[in-house]
Amino acid sequence: MKLFHSPTSPYVRKVMILLQETGLLSRVALVPATGTPVDPGSMPLAQNPLGKIPALERPEGPALYDSRVICRYLDDLAGGKLYPPAPALWDVLVLEATADGIMDAAILMVYEGKIRPEDKRSPEWLEGQWAKIARALDALESRWIAHLSGHFDMGQVAVACALDYLDLRHADRDWRADHPRLAAWHAKVSERPSLRATVPPAA
Repeated sequence: MKLFHSPTSPYVRKVMILLQETGLLSRVALVPATGTPVDPGSMPLAQNPLGKIPALERPEGPALYDSRVICRYLDDLAGGKLYPPAPALWDVLVLEATADGIMDAAILMVYEGKIRPEDKRSPEWLEGQWAKIARALDALESRWIAHLSGHFDMGQVAVACALDYLDLRHADRDWRADHPRLAAWHAKVSERPSLRATVPPAA
């Protein structure tokens, strides 16, 4: 299999952590890919017409894309390590979707600052994106700590990736200030070998 990959993508990192956790890493070749919405660069357009990563080439069918699809596929190959059966599955999927929503909003904020001309940037739009993140962080702090502290699953993987991406791109927002329980959980889970092996570069 081939995984189109960038080490700074939080969505790619989800897949990389799953590969580490399930022992499948040796079965996947990493193919570098970079680009933006206005310049696809080396993004795998033939594999994913949306021009996004991760995308996974597999021998038995068309390429898979969207990190949630890829993670479910790889976890199935591994025998179901990080996605439990229903009804517990629904909480994991909601938690993963919440974390992915944080990533979505955080990346849109990055694009607003790096791609849109300065005179066309909207502070209100940026704050609207951060408001989504803040609400999601509040929900994690108030509703999900018990789950996050339980058996390690893909919901926890996704949340850890989202929080590390906030540290990478929006450290000035200091998400820890109002979320002490979430910060304590993050510090603990960050010691897990699969997370330590996939820390995104600072650049």
